[in-house]
Amino acid sequence: MRNLDGSCLGNGCRARLKTSGRPELRLISAFADVTIYQLLLVAGVALFASLLGGVAGYGTGALMPLVLVPMVGAETVVPIIAIAALLTNTGRMMAYLPLVAWRRARLVLCGAIPPCLVSAYGYTLLTGKGAQLVIGTMLMLTVPLRYALRRRSVVLNDRGLLLGSIGYGALVGGTVGSGVVLLSLLMATGMESAAVIGTDAMLSIAIGFARLIVFGLAGVVTAKVLAFALLIGGVAFPGAFLARAFVAKLPIHVHTAILDGVVLLGGALMVFAALAG
Repeated sequence: MRNLDGSCLGNGCRARLKTSGRPELRLISAFADVTIYQLLLVAGVALFASLLGGVAGYGTGALMPLVLVPMVGAETVVPIIAIAALLTNTGRMMAYLPLVAWRRARLVLCGAIPPCLVSAYGYTLLTGKGAQLVIGTMLMLTVPLRYALRRRSVVLNDRGLLLGSIGYGALVGGTVGSGVVLLSLLMATGMESAAVIGTDAMLSIAIGFARLIVFGLAGVVTAKVLAFALLIGGVAFPGAFLARAFVAKLPIHVHTAILDGVVLLGGALMVFAALAG
């Protein structure tokens, strides 16, 4: 029942008002301006990125901005990926938990958390074009940075790991695709590959929570951010397990070459769009 001015009366309207405040309905309504084809594209890229991540060690943070920026804007991309990473890394951490190098993990957290908090807050102050420029530039830099770190074959002691973690923290707070830096730091300590995977997953979750606190206090964790993060994280969660089926069929250098090409092209397009806009 309604008043003459269109306002609601009666139990029916009160029920609708109560239902509209339910969290799950707010998350669903966050997709109101997104088409089903766009959602399928996001889900498909998330699954593909998780498969690459299960083989090459990274992928979600490098590929997802290419489809998210045109849909939700550059400002929300880092918060979305930070929340989604909590889900995508949980499976890896559970699988490799006994192999986590806790002492080295504590060193990384001590070095990375303070600058991560500062750079995450700085990201929330960027405009749309500024965020797009930062994301695009960082994506392009990850490719030569990864090759440079691999070629130098640096061996890090505890002090070197702590200092390197400070630089990683400054990058990860307000950018995407910087996970390759953490992987390179852990491998440079001489850790075995399985221990690197487990320790990287645990650190990614801990640093993800730190970023989430900053983004939450800054008010950028909206219903749309949560909705896209849950979609990406839910689709990508089984990627690490599905990746095993592809390892024998497609060499890892082919995966890496495809990822590098897409990341370089996508990053260049983002920078161009930011400068031309």
